[in-house]
Amino acid sequence: MPEVNMPRLSDTMQEGVLSRWVKKVGDTVREGDVIAEIDTDKATMDLEAFDEGILEKLLVEEGTMVPIGEPVAFIGTGAAGDSGGGTTGAQAAASSSSPTPTEPSPASEHVPAAPPAQPRTPAGPTDRQSPAGSNSGRLLASPLARRVAEQHGIDPAEITGTGPGGRIVRADVEAAVAAQASAAPHQRQPADSTPVSATGTQPSESVEVPLTMMRKVMAQRLTESASAPHFHLTHVVAMDRLMTLRAEINERFADSGVKISVTDLLVKACALTLEDHPQVNASWAGDKILQHPRAHIGVAVALDDGLIVPVIRDAATKGLEVISTETRALAKKARDGKLTPAEFSGGTFSISNLGMFGVDNFTAVINPPEASILAVGATTEEPYVQDGQLSTRQIMKITLTSDHRVLDGAVSAAFLRDLKRTLEEPLRIII
Repeated sequence: MPEVNMPRLSDTMQEGVLSRWVKKVGDTVREGDVIAEIDTDKATMDLEAFDEGILEKLLVEEGTMVPIGEPVAFIGTGAAGDSGGGTTGAQAAASSSSPTPTEPSPASEHVPAAPPAQPRTPAGPTDRQSPAGSNSGRLLASPLARRVAEQHGIDPAEITGTGPGGRIVRADVEAAVAAQASAAPHQRQPADSTPVSATGTQPSESVEVPLTMMRKVMAQRLTESASAPHFHLTHVVAMDRLMTLRAEINERFADSGVKISVTDLLVKACALTLEDHPQVNASWAGDKILQHPRAHIGVAVALDDGLIVPVIRDAATKGLEVISTETRALAKKARDGKLTPAEFSGGTFSISNLGMFGVDNFTAVINPPEASILAVGATTEEPYVQDGQLSTRQIMKITLTSDHRVLDGAVSAAFLRDLKRTLEEPLRIII
């Protein structure tokens, strides 16, 4: 009987959470059919079947953490002797008449430290209903939102999502928990339940937040990044000419739907400057340094439960309109959990822009194995003196973080100097 195993869906993935069964026991499965959704460290991705037949057994419950290579289901012929029925989880593993060395451990061994979800009936994985207004038949909810809802006995299908496309995020679940507490103020929470909001009924207690796969791998990679010797260089960029150019482009091409952001201009400017500074377009590879011939620029996108860096490939060869379109499309896919591995891997240089949050200046942590990352602050107005006259100008602070194993101070300083010049003479970006 062919096994369906947990696949490796990203370069950093070691395990995945089987977040939702798309198929149920007894369904006919064809090669390429999506049978489940997997929460990886990067996104929610589809688990496809590589065999045809009848889905005989589901070996793990929704929400179970499963190591790469472990079986999660069996596909058979549908004959009576092929399986022990439509059980799920540890019961399915125990009912197999011919265990093998790859027999899965009980589901509880794969669940993170957070309280486990209550077992569902075999029909449960296919019985979820979508929130009101959704026609897709699929519940849109972040993995963290699902787990917090399950911990508090709340059906996510009854929650109205406020995230992108109606996606249910943690704040929506917190609001539902608070509403539930207000409706029954005298009802105590179970002893093993933990409040999820500092404004809840037990504000003096700590809030336990389960680690999502994304947050877990972020912690590992940031710890790895912290082991590299960082240094930081900052420049103040005069932004008047760049902001004027941006306004003119957006006004001129408004009818075609083009809308260029400061980040789009930074992506192009960084890519062009990297062509003149190939030492900066590099990665640390343990016993060697890799200098890359093409500039693939990663743009950090904040998510409900972590951070992801989709990549604009060959940014130096693309026009601003193409960069703008790709950046927005990738950001949307990132927030919807639909990025493919090719869209968030292979970057050679990254940009983190917190200017839209009013942050004037900050230092970013390198995204390994890349050798550098640019932190971008807000565009602000400041007074300055020119030719003895007091005036004002728009400025932006940019800070380059570099890995000293790859780059020396003078090399990074030369790159940052030329990037500043490109931004202050923005015709260099479009010519």
